[in-house]
Amino acid sequence: MFAYKVKGKKHQLDYSDKFVVIRTKENKPLAASLKKKSSKDLVANLEPFDEYPHKGVYIMKVKEAAKKTIPVRNDVRKQLKTENKIRFAGRALEDPRTGKPVIYTENIVIKFKKDVVTEEIDKLLKSKNLTVSAQQNKMNVTTLLDNVYVVKVPEGSGAEVVFDTVNDLSKHASVEYAYPELITKRKFKVVVSPQQWHLKETQINGTDVRANISVEDAWRISKGKDVTIAIIDDGVDITHPEFSGKVVYPYDATLRTKNPKPKYKDENHGTACAGVACAAGVKAAGVAPEATLMPIRLSSNLGSIEEAEAFAWAIKNGAHIISCSWGPADGEWWNQSDDGDEYPLPELTREIIDKAVTEGRNGKGTIVLFAAGNGNENIEADGYSSNDQVIAVAACNDTNRRSVYSDYGKSVFCCFPSNDFEHEDFNHPAPLTNGIYTTDRRGENGYSRKNYTDDFGGTSSATPGVAGVIALMLSANPNLTIQQVKKILKDTCDKIDKPKGQYDSKGHSIFYGYGKVNAAKAVSAAAKTGKKKKVKK
Repeated sequence: MFAYKVKGKKHQLDYSDKFVVIRTKENKPLAASLKKKSSKDLVANLEPFDEYPHKGVYIMKVKEAAKKTIPVRNDVRKQLKTENKIRFAGRALEDPRTGKPVIYTENIVIKFKKDVVTEEIDKLLKSKNLTVSAQQNKMNVTTLLDNVYVVKVPEGSGAEVVFDTVNDLSKHASVEYAYPELITKRKFKVVVSPQQWHLKETQINGTDVRANISVEDAWRISKGKDVTIAIIDDGVDITHPEFSGKVVYPYDATLRTKNPKPKYKDENHGTACAGVACAAGVKAAGVAPEATLMPIRLSSNLGSIEEAEAFAWAIKNGAHIISCSWGPADGEWWNQSDDGDEYPLPELTREIIDKAVTEGRNGKGTIVLFAAGNGNENIEADGYSSNDQVIAVAACNDTNRRSVYSDYGKSVFCCFPSNDFEHEDFNHPAPLTNGIYTTDRRGENGYSRKNYTDDFGGTSSATPGVAGVIALMLSANPNLTIQQVKKILKDTCDKIDKPKGQYDSKGHSIFYGYGKVNAAKAVSAAAKTGKKKKVKK
């Protein structure tokens, strides 16, 4: 059993009986790296579970048909060590709470206390046989946060060395925190199931749909000009006509390049999210059609150092708003006994988010949003969206009621229109529409082949929608602090579904937060905030 702490809370991992981690040389595909028939025959007893192709890492699971998983796992490990193109084949760690694999990378993140000098740091690292990452001085995050180091144990050291080293470092008087880089599967907060009913009142199949956010009235004041929205996601098709001329500081935090385009077949999510926030309106307007877009590709999974790098890039390059439609894996929303994965927010990610909200926008605060989640479960298990520094966004449907899958809890701040599903067991009626109409990755790899999709949804879609509303507010009044933005949203949200919303004495609902955002009211209030009233003489 391997233990580590996050903000004083103990977490434990153990070796898995059924998962195998395989890392190829030169980041080659696994299939191309197996040359021996005996290797291929053994690997046929495994099925893919997850992969990190940019690092050549593949997580394989022993097939259910195998009655004894440990012998299969061990045979695969032994055999693949004879392959010249395989760098590593070993046991995966597993979270006993979820039964899912967690990967350690032999990287350790250390934050030293403010008064600790470089000589003392170097001495401690040398005594622990640790080397500073070659990327240390090139990382955005280490240029923004003082005394943060990413170090490596010797290659092939194994989990025991990694966790023993972390625990020793955590006890040292000069260390504020230390933890191993642990990555687990990231899930996008999407339920993929005239057209922009979420923006204005319209009619779908002969039925009036009145669940919009009154954006046309807001546009009379502002359309988001001079505001930059960073979309951290799986890539954005920046060649789409809806983003022409509006992309600034594009970045791939995983590959450390300035090309944020999707790299793999299923990377469609970010393009849709970006469209909801700020598509220009060629055929599908975003909430803030004149806002600029900072697309940041992050294909790395939860807990990776690249995750913090994505936020650091956004901060350094002046993003006003950061929208994140991802987080820990959700449970099945229709299965009330499945509560998804509990996952703490890594300290480095927490600290860089704190940096954004306290120092971004020249001290006024960069607004960070996270999707609440789609598991019909309590948001508090999600360390990302329950962080009190961010705005957590839930989903409501085309009849101004809760989307059946949307997560709930005290950390939900507000909601935004999205798709929904019929579910008889919950006495939940069918929606009036397919979902949200927005941009799609162009070509055959998109959700559709029409360059647009009409069924985007989940809290994935809701979150960039609120990011767009905030862009309208900041465009109308650039001097708003993050506290003022939050207060205006609280005061102007529409209290939908009052009979079942369970709003408390402070106007907060565990399902809707402070309600559904109203762009017209929010932008009007933003424009007036801070302006002195004229005194009649």
